[in-house]
Amino acid sequence: MNTGSDEPGEVAVASNKAKTDRQETAGEAGSGLGSRAPEFIKSRRLLHLSWQVGVFVVGLAVVVAGIIMLPLPGPGWVVIFGGMAIWATEFVWAQLVLRWTKRKVTEAAQRALDPKVRRRNIALTVIGLVIIGVLAGIYLWKFGLVMPWKIKDQ
Repeated sequence: MNTGSDEPGEVAVASNKAKTDRQETAGEAGSGLGSRAPEFIKSRRLLHLSWQVGVFVVGLAVVVAGIIMLPLPGPGWVVIFGGMAIWATEFVWAQLVLRWTKRKVTEAAQRALDPKVRRRNIALTVIGLVIIGVLAGIYLWKFGLVMPWKIKDQ
């Protein structure tokens, strides 16, 4: 039964037995995993299988488009996770991957907001900018403001 929390030891109390039975039969004992297809599709085996094939093909097309966008201009990772979300409407493995990804992104965001980590990141950014400034200064001192493609034959 889904208690609405991931905390161990919490118990949910149902108001009546009919509600409890519905929750336990909905997608792997109410854990929120499984197909989200409409009931009339789930009730017919062949229709549900063709629905899953369609969802898989659409999700695959979106994921492939995202992979193509990785080296090209475009929001590659966003599109890939969009394809995973399409797959997650039907497949438990995709739902688990998305849950894991959301958890890791949340943990990374919380670590990034930690004051010690922020100070370290700001210090590293300043050091990097100083190094880039010194290298740019050395280049300008040695070659001047002449761009490499306009250098005359010597």
